[in-house]
Formats: sequence, C-alpha cells, structure tokens
Amino acid sequence: MKLASKALKSLVCMLSIAVVLPSLAFGADAKYPYGENNISYSGSICGSPTAIAKEKGFFDEEGVKINVVGGVSFEAQRTALATGKLAVVNGDFQFFPAVYNGVDVKLIAGLHEGCIKVLVPNNSPIKSAKDLKGKKIGVDEIGGTPMSVVSVLMGSQGFNPQTDAQWIPYPNDQLITALEKGEIDVAAAWDPFATIIEQRGGYRVISDISTDPLFAGKNCCFLFASGKIIKENPGQIAAILRAYNKATKWMGDNPDEAAAILVNKKYVATNDVKLVATLIKQYKYGNHSGIASNAQSKQDAVYFATQLTTFGYLPKNLNVQTFVNNMYVDIFAIEAASKKK
Repeated sequence: MKLASKALKSLVCMLSIAVVLPSLAFGADAKYPYGENNISYSGSICGSPTAIAKEKGFFDEEGVKINVVGGVSFEAQRTALATGKLAVVNGDFQFFPAVYNGVDVKLIAGLHEGCIKVLVPNNSPIKSAKDLKGKKIGVDEIGGTPMSVVSVLMGSQGFNPQTDAQWIPYPNDQLITALEKGEIDVAAAWDPFATIIEQRGGYRVISDISTDPLFAGKNCCFLFASGKIIKENPGQIAAILRAYNKATKWMGDNPDEAAAILVNKKYVATNDVKLVATLIKQYKYGNHSGIASNAQSKQDAVYFATQLTTFGYLPKNLNVQTFVNNMYVDIFAIEAASKKK
C-alpha cells in the first residue's frame, strides 16, 4: 500500500535508492553506537510498529539510526536482507521457502495477529475456501503475504495453490475494479484497504485471518533480520528489536494515539483514525514481545511451515521443527555472547 503524501513519496524515492547503495550498517557515533541501517515499510497497518518506533524515537533511544524505506517489493526485500542493505523486515511465512533455499534471513520475533481479509462480491457463488479451486485470485504481488494466506486456505481444503488457482497481481487500489470487471474472482488484501472495502458494502469476507481458525491467535507477521548483520553487528539487530518491543507495547497501551500518528503522518492510506485504532486493537500489539512470545513465535512458525509442506512450498519430508530451530535466533543471547568476546 502506498504512502499518501507528496512529502512521504519523495522520502520513499530517496530512501529506496539507499537500498541499492552500500549499507551504512556499521558506521557508529556517540548517539548511534549501533550504527545506521534501513527498515522497509509497506504503508499497511501491520507494519506500523516501524513507523511508531521511528516517530516516538525508540530507535534513537536504543542507539541505532533507522531510515524507513518504502516501495520495496518482496523479492527486493529478500535480496536486501541477505546483503545487509535492510536490517529487518516485517513479513510472514512467505519468507520460509527462501530461507530453506539458502537466503540468509533469520526469524527474530513475532509481531502481531491478523491483518488480511479475503473478499468476494456479495453475489459471488464463492462461499468459503472450499470454493477457491480454479479461481482467479487478485493479490498485491506474487509471493507476497496475501498470496501466502490464500495458499494456506487452499491447502486446508486439499488444493494445490501452485496449480489449482490463477494468481493475478494488482495494486491494492485496483483490486476492487478488477473484481467489478470480472478480471478476478477473489481479492486478498491488507488492512486498512481490506476493511475499507468491506465497510463500503457490496463485498463479502470469506476469510478474516484475525478470526479464521486457521490463523486466529497466531502471529501472522514476524520480524525477519539480515543474517549477515546478525553475524557482523548483532548489537544493531538487538537494538532494533528492543525498539520494536517498546513500539508494540506502546501501541497496545495507546491505540488511539498510535492511530492518530499513523493517519496524521500519512503512514497509512486512510484518514479514518477510528478505523486504524480498531485494527490496532484487533492485532493485539503488545501481546507479542518477551520470552513467552518468543516461544509462541517458534510454535506459530512450526505451524505455518507445516502448512507450507502440505502443498509443496516446502518439501513434504522436511523436519519442520529442525527447520524452524535453525531459522529462529535469540538475538539478545547472541548480543550478550558477542560482548563477552
């Protein structure tokens, strides 16, 4: 989802260039002992802890200078993480196949619950995931989170999302037009756009991952970090995660104020502060940090990795627990160990 104002669009263009330039990850000064790096932000509410950590100064408090980078595709994120041009990305189980295939990306934490809805027109014969086979499904990008969500829905019905659906990418603001024209049968979209569509009328939600039993109560989004930076500057990633933990707790305690910041600073593509506050509460920010949350993050990662093995996104014979154990890192333990050397 695009950031709305001209000023932020200019910032996005400027910072996007930084993704292809040499990383500033390891330059440090008195204010920023952990150096400087980039974190991508899509403009969706699910990534909003990045914006809040920036606006509330939590990254600065932790001694790391962060540039918020917009307009970075999923494929570009993977490359930038592997090379250290991005420090951390908010993503989901879409990253698991890349990790399996050797991309040096590590899972460091869970972030929040449900942020995507799957919609059809009111008059559609599609009633549930059972009806998705053979359908044209609109998503924001191939390989992205909405596609991953619908893939899990299809896999739960014994369908193979790689062969039993036609995936068609559209910008979020064109998904409804595509539905109206019959170019797609189903739209899978991020909030706030998905909820705006639902409230507009004329469309029916067949899956809301905040309540769908396949997803409810689980981290739908995780924080992934650059393996390169974890090896070379673990303190930077630890500082970033501390800032995220502050941001998610603050958002959980202050959803209305957080929503006002996101709207007023044009971090989200809506002017409806009440809607954004409602969604922040729904995502249960603040419930997904700390030791207990880390255990849940690993458990949720095992669950979704297992789902991906059922329809070929990951090998069917994969030892999922070992895979997740190797993918997850306790960055605070790594930081502590590095200080003892």
